[in-house]
Amino acid sequence: VADLRELKANPDGPAEGVVIEAQLDRGRGPVATVLVREGTLRVGDPVVAGTVAGRVRALMDDQGRSLPSAGPSTPVVVLGLEDVPQPGDTLVVAPDEESARRVAQERLERLRTEQLRPTARATLESLARAGEQETQELRMILKADVQGSLEALRSALGKLAQEPVKLHLLHAGVGGITEADVNLASASGAVIFGFNVRPDANARRAAERDRVEIRTYRVIYELIDDVKAAMAGLLKPRVEERVVGRAEVRRTFKVPGVGVVAGCYVTEGKLLRGGAVRVVRDGVVVFDGRIGSLKRFKDDVREVAQGFECGVGIERFQDVKEGDVLEAYETVEVAPAAPGVGAAGRA
Repeated sequence: VADLRELKANPDGPAEGVVIEAQLDRGRGPVATVLVREGTLRVGDPVVAGTVAGRVRALMDDQGRSLPSAGPSTPVVVLGLEDVPQPGDTLVVAPDEESARRVAQERLERLRTEQLRPTARATLESLARAGEQETQELRMILKADVQGSLEALRSALGKLAQEPVKLHLLHAGVGGITEADVNLASASGAVIFGFNVRPDANARRAAERDRVEIRTYRVIYELIDDVKAAMAGLLKPRVEERVVGRAEVRRTFKVPGVGVVAGCYVTEGKLLRGGAVRVVRDGVVVFDGRIGSLKRFKDDVREVAQGFECGVGIERFQDVKEGDVLEAYETVEVAPAAPGVGAAGRA
């Protein structure tokens, strides 16, 4: 087509391209695949893509080889952005890093101004009780572990937008649930949905303080079914996860005949032998299982409380690493809140 239509692009001057795909990589940080349309993108260029600024730290081709620059019609992986941009955002080279940050901040503030309107706190229970009342709106903030999951959820939720409940997706992004997400939800009356991600400590405290509802899921269809049930006014009692305790992995040991044991410090609540636990790495759930063994020094114990160190063996999981967070939880059946009672933030 390019040959027949004689399509041309100028390789000189600042680059302009479009973000095809973006994700948060644990080792490399925010990573964006960009198709350059005009100019030449070079390592060291200050750039802005939508509401995200940065400086190009490295360029790589589809084989993972480093490139010094990328001209028109070249797809290239860009490292060095401060956050994960949205697919479809236009990436442009800015005169300097300060200008790139200023433009990104202005766009972000303009976007938030458009989104934030004072409104009552929304929960799925309140929507389920709406019945035949006036049209309701569910404002949502959606976070997922990878871009592919995020796009699948956005597509599925887009098909649910109908009367009497309208879905309004305020923000969708990749990575753990942060305090900034909670602040946005608090200001706009939104519910936070997380797929295969967890809120960090600051986000959980902010959610409890501002009574923001956070719902987390491991299966896409469970998230979709909850929203469908609320829209139909048929929300039934649900099985909810409640965090029992958290521990930081500070050392790992390989014990013959046992496998990898995590040396942990309990930062909140308590850990229970045989209890359910998930391994959280950089805000993303990497494993969900049970605590197989729990020791204090050489003694087997039933539980270890906050402020104590312990050794934890996780059933059928040997890839625990230093810096991981072990989140112990239990499941309980929770009935919908009675009319007139607000739902407290859930983490």
